[in-house]
Amino acid sequence: MAEVIKMPKMSDTMTEGVLAKWHKKVGDKVKSGDVLAEIETDKATMDFESYQDGTLLYIGVEEGKAVPVDALIAVIGKEGEDYKSALAGDAPAEKPAKGKAAKVTEDKKPQEAVAAKPKVDKGSIPAVVIRMPALSDTMTEGVINKWNFKVGDTIKSDDSLADVETDKATMEVVGYEAGTLLYIGPKEGEAAKVNGIIAIIGKAGTDITPLLEEDGVAAPVATTEVAEEESTAEETESEVTIADDGSRIKVSPLARKIAKEKGINLKDVKGSAEGGRIVKKDIEAFVPAAAKAPSAPVEAAAPAPAAKAAPVIATYSGEEKFTEKPVSQMRKAISRRLSESLFTAPHFYVTMSIDMDESIKARTRINEVAPVKISFNDFVLKACAVALKQHPAINSSFLGDKIRFNEHVHIGVAVAVDEGLLVPVIKFADGKSLSRISVEVKDFAQKAKGKKLQPPEMEGSTFTISNLGMFGVDEFTAIINTPNACILAVSGIQQVPVVKNGAVVPGNVMKVTLSCDHRVVDGATGAAFLQTLKSLLEEPVRLLI
Repeated sequence: MAEVIKMPKMSDTMTEGVLAKWHKKVGDKVKSGDVLAEIETDKATMDFESYQDGTLLYIGVEEGKAVPVDALIAVIGKEGEDYKSALAGDAPAEKPAKGKAAKVTEDKKPQEAVAAKPKVDKGSIPAVVIRMPALSDTMTEGVINKWNFKVGDTIKSDDSLADVETDKATMEVVGYEAGTLLYIGPKEGEAAKVNGIIAIIGKAGTDITPLLEEDGVAAPVATTEVAEEESTAEETESEVTIADDGSRIKVSPLARKIAKEKGINLKDVKGSAEGGRIVKKDIEAFVPAAAKAPSAPVEAAAPAPAAKAAPVIATYSGEEKFTEKPVSQMRKAISRRLSESLFTAPHFYVTMSIDMDESIKARTRINEVAPVKISFNDFVLKACAVALKQHPAINSSFLGDKIRFNEHVHIGVAVAVDEGLLVPVIKFADGKSLSRISVEVKDFAQKAKGKKLQPPEMEGSTFTISNLGMFGVDEFTAIINTPNACILAVSGIQQVPVVKNGAVVPGNVMKVTLSCDHRVVDGATGAAFLQTLKSLLEEPVRLLI
């Protein structure tokens, strides 16, 4: 009996899959364990194996097309077996309400068959559709930052077609196909959904209309030429206008229309076309001459008595102006994710002051012998990693019906870039030395500013640090970077008077604020974590144990 093969759910967040490639065709023998196809999920492209033996009787999804999870994609059964009943069982046809209606439907079938457009075998078209790839786990659309080729150019399989701006970085899109660039979908600066058509590569002169119609994309129409023809026609036809003084003025209808809209007197315009005819470009280039001031009659005026000059107060009038620019993909992602975090996770904040005198001394001594320069942020990151092992609730995530307590420590470090904020992740930070942490943080910061960070380098954080100390910030709060349960806001080290051993002495104090998700972390838990962090930074030798 024929068995229906459905789109599998290959990840916990997968809602649909794209048939990247079929490894079998209709009529091929299939064994259990054979790779039927490659399926592109929201996270990776994976092999899909068959769990049945038999013959591939039917393929319901073309390569490159997306279908929802549990949708029918193929049928496997015995060779020559009628598989249509299996298809009908999966998607039953609607039954006619009455016999009469059924008869009418049957009568219409021959006419519809005649009128129906002949189906084109898209596999025979010598062209390949290039779709917007999913370049990150959270990407839903990409903006074409720059096209490296234009329609008609010859493309090699390893050429970079375009630079695409995702929600995290600007990355190259490679077509992996050789041929002529036949079609470009979104223009530079325009967005395209993931899996949407962005280009078509194939043999020069190929009719690509069926490929575009498959996705509901209209074939390109040369509207520019039509507009130019209409404009030329209006310019060619001339019209004679009678001025107030009775003189005749030759002017094209289009020029007369524009002049009327702008309030320009045609008598003042000099025509550049044949016979002095005024055309569109003459109106657009026309600049009204300044009106001559009427000359006042010269009269012998009596000298006015000298008056005391009034004080002159300077006046100032400004100009209201502004600039606007489209929201970048990165800023869209920041807006979406932080809004979801702030309005979904109930935030509360715990602030603590830390005496950094001993950390300053330790950093000075370490930098005398360390292969790389250690920053205060490296100290904070290492101290957080050690403290998180002692307070697993801070290193957790709220997952709706359960709470995940992470046993590994992956710390995200917020890095400011021109377009917004990126959060590269220092993985297994609790097991790394201060020097190793310093090297990785510097490397990620350079990559972030150069837009070279890759998606795997920004995924998997269990805790996040946001440090504005270098800007001299006294204190601030941060929004949780979901799915983390907490984020630490680190301020600058301030020289302030402190009390030590009953005496007021100068001290170096740094304030830190822990933002907590109250669904996971309670106030006492957050305070206990900060106590541990404070003790580690006030006795930094404990970080080396």
